[in-house]
Amino acid sequence: MNKDIYVLGIETSCDETAASVVKNGTEIISNVVASQIESHKRFGGVVPEIASRHHVEQITIVIEEALQQAELTPSELSAVAVTEGPGLVGALLVGVNAAKAFAFAHSLPLVGVHHIAGHIYANRLEQEMEFPLLSLVISGGHTELILMKEHGDFTVIGETRDDAAGEAYDKVARTLNLPYPGGPHIDRLAHQSVEAVEFPRVWLEEGSYDFSFSGLKSSVLNYMHNMKQRGETPVPEAVAAGFQNSVVEVVTSKTLRAAREFGVQQVIAAGGVAANKGLRQSLTETFEKENIPFFIPPLPLCTDNAAMIAAAGTVMYEKGLTGDMAMNGRPGMPLSSWI
Repeated sequence: MNKDIYVLGIETSCDETAASVVKNGTEIISNVVASQIESHKRFGGVVPEIASRHHVEQITIVIEEALQQAELTPSELSAVAVTEGPGLVGALLVGVNAAKAFAFAHSLPLVGVHHIAGHIYANRLEQEMEFPLLSLVISGGHTELILMKEHGDFTVIGETRDDAAGEAYDKVARTLNLPYPGGPHIDRLAHQSVEAVEFPRVWLEEGSYDFSFSGLKSSVLNYMHNMKQRGETPVPEAVAAGFQNSVVEVVTSKTLRAAREFGVQQVIAAGGVAANKGLRQSLTETFEKENIPFFIPPLPLCTDNAAMIAAAGTVMYEKGLTGDMAMNGRPGMPLSSWI
């Protein structure tokens, strides 16, 4: 009888300090997240030095809490998985060094996980993955379409050329005087509006699966500036609705076209912007009509957490893809196939 695999996951790539224990890569035993949103809100975005200091303060506490909630001792763990990159270098270093110390102290294998791979594998905590599949990764720093033919096989077929969707949301939110993080506030305003300002859809060249949201962001800024110059008052709800409609239409359309072209068995969404209600509704309805299985994690698993790192780390551990004490934070770490 196969022994159960318990992996401790650690995530500190940006502004959440998180630790989690996952069983066999699919079952969350504990999931602890210490958020820093209140600390960064007054600056309108994440301040790297503040993020790093908060990680130092919280990392030991969240690891201990994750083990207590799981009712496990370190000796019962199979491995330690940690976000190796990409992310803020100071923040990554806190998690990586905590994981190295924990793994060394308890003679456990150490697994370095790519942050985006973690977001993708958050889906496996809810639904088994069926290949080939298409993953839409949409977050603060990433907007990508990734084709997977098996576990750990990542082929990026489309990515953002400038601002990621999440970055555009935050910048437009600042223009509308909305607090950080801007995504949830724009989503809320968009659903309150019966009208929408018409903004452009950026499709790029024919057949491209890449994304570009910088022009859309600039279009919103120009609209707001022109309104004020004319002495008119913009309607925030209508601006939010128009901006979100543009993002959702482009993302949904390109994801659908890629799913058709590559004949995938499953489409999954991942990343913080996947928590957006408008996008979730559009993707769900679109793939339901196409009769293509579509899955998206619950809201707590869309934002940064350590359960997703443990889930991806479990597959890597099973493949023998472990690291060593020379591991370092890699802010520019590429998403490479494991096969």
